[in-house]
Amino acid sequence: MLDIIREHSAYIDVLDQIKVGNQVSGLALARSARLPVLAALALDLNVPIILVTDKSDKALMMMDELGFWLPDRPRFHFSEPTPLFYEPAAWGAVTRRDRLQALTALAMYHLPGEKKLAEPPVIVTSLRALMTRTLPRRDFLVNSKTIHLNQTVNPEDLQKNWVGIGYEAVDTVVDFGQFSRRGGILDVWPPTEPFPARLEFFGDEVDTLRQFDPASQRTIRKLEELLITPAREFLPAKAEGLIPDGVNLDEFYIPLIHRMASSILDYLPKNALVLIDDVGNIQSFGEEVEEQAIKLRQESVEEGILPENFPVPYLTWSELIDMIQASRWCELGRSTSEEASPLAEAFTPGERFGGHLNTFMDALEEDCLDDIPSVVVTRQLSRIRELWNEVSDNLEGKLQPRFLEGTLSEGWILSESGRPVIELITDSEMFGWERQQPRPRMSSTHQPPEATFNDLNPGDWVVHVDYGVGRFSGLVRRTLDGTEREFLCVEYDSYSYRFIRPIGSAAILDRKGPRRSHRDLAVWNGRKPSKVCGKRSFTWHKTCWNCMRSVNRRKVMLSKRTRPGSKNWKPVSRMSKPMIKYVPSMKSSTIWKNQSRWIVCYAVMWDMAKLRSRCGQLSRL
Repeated sequence: MLDIIREHSAYIDVLDQIKVGNQVSGLALARSARLPVLAALALDLNVPIILVTDKSDKALMMMDELGFWLPDRPRFHFSEPTPLFYEPAAWGAVTRRDRLQALTALAMYHLPGEKKLAEPPVIVTSLRALMTRTLPRRDFLVNSKTIHLNQTVNPEDLQKNWVGIGYEAVDTVVDFGQFSRRGGILDVWPPTEPFPARLEFFGDEVDTLRQFDPASQRTIRKLEELLITPAREFLPAKAEGLIPDGVNLDEFYIPLIHRMASSILDYLPKNALVLIDDVGNIQSFGEEVEEQAIKLRQESVEEGILPENFPVPYLTWSELIDMIQASRWCELGRSTSEEASPLAEAFTPGERFGGHLNTFMDALEEDCLDDIPSVVVTRQLSRIRELWNEVSDNLEGKLQPRFLEGTLSEGWILSESGRPVIELITDSEMFGWERQQPRPRMSSTHQPPEATFNDLNPGDWVVHVDYGVGRFSGLVRRTLDGTEREFLCVEYDSYSYRFIRPIGSAAILDRKGPRRSHRDLAVWNGRKPSKVCGKRSFTWHKTCWNCMRSVNRRKVMLSKRTRPGSKNWKPVSRMSKPMIKYVPSMKSSTIWKNQSRWIVCYAVMWDMAKLRSRCGQLSRL
């Protein structure tokens, strides 16, 4: 598939512009076509490529799909730290290792005498990972040392140097960033290596150098040299005098230890290529991240967690875009372009089959008859191939489709001069009913608390979770603690009681629910108690009393506690909250049909009294 893309005329034009260093405007590619175009550029340019997207989950998805398009090319995920900016917390071990591996892969282009990777790497990162400050490139290069076999070096000096660049001294090496010493044997695990290395000394000479399995201690392979790079994105050796003694150093102190703000973009060689997923989305997300960081900084300073002069632990989007524009870059989306590029118009979405595999097989057979190359990428490889074998008997001599096992988000049809040249079909086309649309970003609007009462008029009925149904009388001014303030006034019929709530608690009102008259208080969500009780009643006490009369007519004995006229009897007020004690307890002779009348009636009463808004306490009728 990549060979066909690389031979496409529109792709060749884009490639030529990138080679000569011209700025390429937004290609406006479909999301399903961005990674194959990236893979084709990686093969043709043969330079390091860094892909920048907005969020970490999207970066992980692209990293996973990139393994399908570039299975043999080294790929790295420059992940973002879990803690927020200005949050005093250490980074995770996996995050540290992923970031250091990406930095080392790019640092190899600047280390003199070091062997570069056999093929240039492809790095996928998110905006927040790109914004996070890291170890300056000069400090990384100066503190990266190569140990050769038969080299003369003092083991004591090695241990002191390793502690200064972030390694931890332990008894047994079990994780990266650790080292141990047992006599003339030094074990060390650099973060860029899959296994730890063992150095055996004869005096001060490195006698043997090999990698070993930390579980079985068996030798995996012998080495001629070993590159030791920093194990953290800060240098503890430079923290002396800057960080108080006794403080557990972590990445939170990077801005204090290294004053020069640095990013992974500083590690890129001159011929590297930066691909941006979508400039518009990244810019808007970067503004959100900066606003969140500024808010957290203010709160931390007020609480005394963070000093006021603490340096900024990130680079802003404006600073990053200036660094990106200084190198070769290209946008895969369409934020910087008003029209779609010819390469984007060449990719069109494929047909959806919605799980109708017979229809899919017919379409695949037509492609074979028209000599259109087809590639099917699916997780159900054996099933699809078996169905194809049943219908491909009469297609001998025709171009057969290729079936591959894998997971891709979506397929496409690549055309040139109006004729399809190749079609990619995935599970999304075979089994999906409709094309996934990007979720629109909700625009956050800020309103004053009083905006909730704009359409609330005096005389409207409201329900309070504690006081029941009342009538809104308007806004009144009262003096509280020597200060005159505005309050909400809610009037209650039974007790002639005015419940006043400060206007600062505007969130307790909701504009939900149509306006109701006093006669229709028992009607809510289209349900009338008359359908439950069999009687036309519009107030709570009549509803309950009709149910009691219905039960009495069937000679159901009520307990003395709830019998009308008894000592503990209390009539149910229509303005009070219904209580479970008002429901008459019935003897075992009562049939379930009659009991269910009480249960349903009580549920309706309870729902009406418990009506609340999304914020929870008042709901407007």
